[in-house]
Amino acid sequence: MAVPKLEGCDFCKFVNYEDSDDFYLYELGRNKCEPLYSYEHFVQNRIILHIILKGKGILRINNRQYDIHEHQIFLIPDNTRAFYQADENEPWEYVWFHIGGPKIPQILKESGLSPEHPVYTPVDRSSAKIIEDLAMDMLKHYSRQYYCIGTLYKICDYMIEKSASKEDKDVNNSLLYVKNVISYIRLKYSEPVKIDQIALSLGLNRSYLTRLFKDATGYSLQEYLITYRMKMAVKLLADESMSVNQVAANVGYTDTFTFSKAFKRHFGKSPSEYRSAV
Repeated sequence: MAVPKLEGCDFCKFVNYEDSDDFYLYELGRNKCEPLYSYEHFVQNRIILHIILKGKGILRINNRQYDIHEHQIFLIPDNTRAFYQADENEPWEYVWFHIGGPKIPQILKESGLSPEHPVYTPVDRSSAKIIEDLAMDMLKHYSRQYYCIGTLYKICDYMIEKSASKEDKDVNNSLLYVKNVISYIRLKYSEPVKIDQIALSLGLNRSYLTRLFKDATGYSLQEYLITYRMKMAVKLLADESMSVNQVAANVGYTDTFTFSKAFKRHFGKSPSEYRSAV
């Protein structure tokens, strides 16, 4: 299946896939750059991955410059200004993804990719080829949300397994705590969850766990809990047989007014207005 070309790049699609609880995919594309082609990014609430298929170039981020070549991947974190430029003699060709979601920073960090270390190198060329083939496969099937999200899982899993620079054991232990927090919230979100209870269940100090979670995901514990509750509330509101009171109770709010206030702050509409608009 041929990948269509659009003006200004070989391929670009805005998809806005947000149904997954882990990964959000907003945009994907491919570009075969002209010599010295450059771009500057500053995006909020999303991350950009560039998978280099051929050629080379430079990345400037956080007051550092990185020389990047084929079969590497570079990260542009959210809320970070970045500049990148294709080489004059061997301009690069790459696939890019605009992604987001609460687990993305954690998953990338497991592979050794973070704002402090924005360049990923696989252990060998065959590993890079598998990642690149998966990325190209996503472009071919961009209209299939769950296919794309499933392929993103595969790419991230392979990056973790085939990274030439994984995080050390202490970092991996910290990420395990973060995974356990996310699992706890997803299991208990319909109950009156307390941050102290989460910390106690993991045997950790509350302030330490709060800092750990924020560093790994970009969310505070309370922000993640509210975001997850709101996501589940939207799904329940689609069932018109459920009253707003019932929806509130099912996502952990004993007070409907508090739920409606939180919902409006999150979506800009009350639950009833949101239900009427969809």
